[in-house]
Amino acid sequence: MQTKGLLINGRFLAREQTGVHRVAYEHIRQIARHRQELTQLFGAPPLILAPRNVAPQALGGIPLVLDNRSALTGALWEQVELPVRAGGALLLNLCNLGPMMARHSAVMIHDAQTVSTPASYGLMFRAYYRMMQGVIGVKATRILTVSEFSRGEIDRYGIAPAAKIDVIHNGSDHGRAITPDTGMMAKLGLQPGRYVLGLASAQAHKNIRRLLAAFADNAMEPLKLVLFGSGGAAKMRAQGLNVPDHVVCPGRLSDAQLAGLMGQALCLAMPSLTEGFGLPPLEAMYWGCPTVVAPCGALPEVCGDAALYAAPDDTGQWRDAFRRLANEPQLRETLITAGHSRAAQLSWDSGGEQLMAVLRDLARRGV
Repeated sequence: MQTKGLLINGRFLAREQTGVHRVAYEHIRQIARHRQELTQLFGAPPLILAPRNVAPQALGGIPLVLDNRSALTGALWEQVELPVRAGGALLLNLCNLGPMMARHSAVMIHDAQTVSTPASYGLMFRAYYRMMQGVIGVKATRILTVSEFSRGEIDRYGIAPAAKIDVIHNGSDHGRAITPDTGMMAKLGLQPGRYVLGLASAQAHKNIRRLLAAFADNAMEPLKLVLFGSGGAAKMRAQGLNVPDHVVCPGRLSDAQLAGLMGQALCLAMPSLTEGFGLPPLEAMYWGCPTVVAPCGALPEVCGDAALYAAPDDTGQWRDAFRRLANEPQLRETLITAGHSRAAQLSWDSGGEQLMAVLRDLARRGV
């Protein structure tokens, strides 16, 4: 049992990477640069503790310890074993949930969407998250989140008071370690500047039907809509969505493949009704891809004046935005320049410093 130090919840390492897991990886790599300071602050070297089904891996120099003493994995391990192993250490949880019974914990809750947009989630998932986050919001020492918008939503829905919440923003400069792979262009039959990228998700708040409606117009056919991610055309059609013939669904892409497509796209489009942060537009800006987004959730906070905005319920505005970008090269160049500047402002380096400031404060308070 660890009685001091900083212990990071590594349960997420056993799961397929999502945007939330990306955030955890990047923040761990950032605070790993401060290992010596963290050791001094918390009285022991920082460790990552994970269930036994996690593969050994390097995470910026913070040791990964597998809990081989326990037969439990997943949520049971997280709730039963992890708080015991943590003892009096500060337990840092970066993926929405953590042990309800931890003595000292900081938990990053990325959004309040199971409450604000319940139609996006199944009944059991909603109930589990609402119960867990309700308890965590009361019992955790500190709540972290990814935007001022999410901070307000977490407070608004009674998960935790705003005074208990610190904002630690995301970044996009993980792109420095990625070499773009443009091979998907030929595989998908795409021409530079002649396709729009979007996220293939049928969750209600992602509002994918707005993009599908925009591309249902035959006048859009010179352009293609490329929807990346696990929610392919068959899944969308099964959910009653109309998927036009000039919509391409390549499935999940590697970071290198996505970077390659972003670097050559006309733009990335995100018509979401809400987002806790909205990482894809920031990644697109990093790769020199203009963005068109809805003025909803944290998207205006993240994108600032570096994006075009279209109303989430107005298909015509989305078509007009795509046509403008196709027909006005100067507008596209202006957005690319503004996007590079915005991406530089929201870096993992600066987010890591925000997280370190919180950890320093908790150490000073003796937590």
